[in-house]
Amino acid sequence: MKLHDLKPDPGSKRKRTRVGRGIAAGKGKTAGRGHKGQGARSGGGKGPYFEGGQLPLVRRLPFKRGFTNIFAINYQEVNVDMLEARFEDGAMVDGASLAAVGLVRDADQPIKVLGRGDLGKKLEVHANKFTKSAAEKIEGAGGSVHRHALLVTGARATVKKMRKVDLERLAGEGG
Repeated sequence: MKLHDLKPDPGSKRKRTRVGRGIAAGKGKTAGRGHKGQGARSGGGKGPYFEGGQLPLVRRLPFKRGFTNIFAINYQEVNVDMLEARFEDGAMVDGASLAAVGLVRDADQPIKVLGRGDLGKKLEVHANKFTKSAAEKIEGAGGSVHRHALLVTGARATVKKMRKVDLERLAGEGG
């Protein structure tokens, strides 16, 4: 095979539609733009989200694009198998020690322990949240689980998802 033998696959190269070249071409006269109106004019038409002046769907639904939940709490996730690999038997695991071994970026940010993998070491784990399976695996290996409440202040304390009982408890703790 030589260079001059190479050809593109059949159907992969199509000629572009030439509009406005007479009625025989099938796209003559109005060139596929219809009669009159904004879309028929040069430079006419609106963007892909325009709905005739109605508020576009993408602006009505915040979860579709461009929405950031300012009340979201982003947890740093650590799995049980990571604790097994990085810590010795009887170790105390908290934000500072997790940051020291490189499992989390920031010791002061909330941490959640997930239940992937197995644990055979007795560890004392301090975190903000634990999945049920993670807590069972840590306690099953003879370790202990210590949950630390998040310090909720300002607008976050008014989020409707928080139960009234939890808000009162946090207010009582001075949080």
